Amino acid sequence: MFSSLASFLASTGLTEDQKEFQKVALDFAAKEMAPYMAKWDEKEIFPVETMRKAAQLGFGGIYVKPDVGGSGLSRLDTSIIFEALSTGCTSTTAYMSIHNMCVWMIDTFGNEEQRRRFCPSLCSMEKFASYCLTEPGSGSDAASLLTSAQRKGDSYILNGSKAFISGGGDTDVYVVMCRTGGPGPKGISCLVLEKGMPGLSFGKKEKKVGWNSQPTRAVIFEDCVVPVGNRLGAEGQGFNIAMQGLNGGRINIASCSLGAAHASVLLAQEHLTVRKQFGEPLANNQYLQFRLAEMATRLVAARLMVRNAARALQEGREDAAVLCSMAKLFATDECFGICNQALQMHGGYGYLKDYAVQQFVRDIRVHQILEGTNEVMRMIVARNLLQG
Repeated sequence: MFSSLASFLASTGLTEDQKEFQKVALDFAAKEMAPYMAKWDEKEIFPVETMRKAAQLGFGGIYVKPDVGGSGLSRLDTSIIFEALSTGCTSTTAYMSIHNMCVWMIDTFGNEEQRRRFCPSLCSMEKFASYCLTEPGSGSDAASLLTSAQRKGDSYILNGSKAFISGGGDTDVYVVMCRTGGPGPKGISCLVLEKGMPGLSFGKKEKKVGWNSQPTRAVIFEDCVVPVGNRLGAEGQGFNIAMQGLNGGRINIASCSLGAAHASVLLAQEHLTVRKQFGEPLANNQYLQFRLAEMATRLVAARLMVRNAARALQEGREDAAVLCSMAKLFATDECFGICNQALQMHGGYGYLKDYAVQQFVRDIRVHQILEGTNEVMRMIVARNLLQG
């Protein structure tokens, strides 16, 4: 069976511990996520209790240090877990990957007081976090952001807005990039805001093609008073914090794409076996056999690329940033193509919401846009090559 081969290829080269993490995450995805994926999408439910169950398995702060409640796992372990969870619900897993990135930022760049104040409740998912970088006027050009934080005594007065914020309005903690200095990346700092702060408000809930199990809103700051003690790192360090976070975020979102593609290949395999046309199963059609083989091959190639980048990031290698960009570019493009081909193999059934393959297509499409568009990934890779 192809499903047995797919499972084997997904665990090839992993340690026994990593295989166990993968099994736990796959079981959770199959039992706690996949049966509810369509309902969460249709009714736009943010599945808080399910994510808290995932946090009990250590998935709320996967690569956060254990002394503040994290699991202390590697970037490769994290990639394996997010790929597995994404087979159950890509949208929910993608939000969890953003939450994990935020907790890691606080754990890595925060002082001891900040780490102990924020991280334990985030790792348990008692509280949820959102990442606030993109603005209405600055998406790919993040260094030109305009949200300003003026220092007044022991506080910053924050004004501006952020767009397309995953979890916005429903989450508790907001990791916000803002301008405390002059133009360009060196004028950007990072503040941690908490829901309920005066001057913090939210726009309307956006209607999206996919990612419907997580709310998306604008986050608005109107003379919002933020204590200086909520700043991560030094003034001017924000852009560096944001970019380091995004290197991991790109691996995480690529891993979510792998999970969606893996699930879609298995759905296509099952459909080809069951569905008959012209008196025989579609699985007997050589053209469809070849397409299925290509899908599996592209999935394995993308997985190897993502895991290689995850290792480079974990090891702090000099080429980590460009490898993360390559992996995000390749995996999100290839995996969308795999999911789309799986839908095509379903014929008209693939376009019905009764069939999960269409939801994987809708949920995975945005991965080519967020955490840096794939056009920006090409720019990063080309710049690295031409500077070489």
